[in-house]
Amino acid sequence: MKISLIQKMKEKVKQMKQDVLALYYAYRNPDTPWTAKVLIGITIGYLLSPIDLIPDFIPVLGLLDDLVIVPLLIVASIRLIPAHVWSASKLTAEQFPIILDKKNWRFAAFIVVIWLLIIYFFYTVISNLKIYGKK
Repeated sequence: MKISLIQKMKEKVKQMKQDVLALYYAYRNPDTPWTAKVLIGITIGYLLSPIDLIPDFIPVLGLLDDLVIVPLLIVASIRLIPAHVWSASKLTAEQFPIILDKKNWRFAAFIVVIWLLIIYFFYTVISNLKIYGKK
């Protein structure tokens, strides 16, 4: 029996959700290196963020972050995790599934503050550059 493309995509999405949950458990593991924890934090934060790098209302490009950026972040995060931590995290994710909720207002406020800090940082850097030359 031939598996349809839609069925394959559903399986990939299900696997990605499971991997994100395993990333959450890997983040909480003390054996995970700090570099992996930083990338895992960025990955999960981006997934749960109400703000996308490329807004979804932009045709084609809006879905690009969901199809390219998110899987790349997940794969890069997994590669930084030691094998024994990753296998334990996957097992924990299968045994104790939780729902990562995008509607958590405290988390949304935290993400908005992070975005505002990033915008402020770039604003101050750009405003301090002397692009127009000396007077």
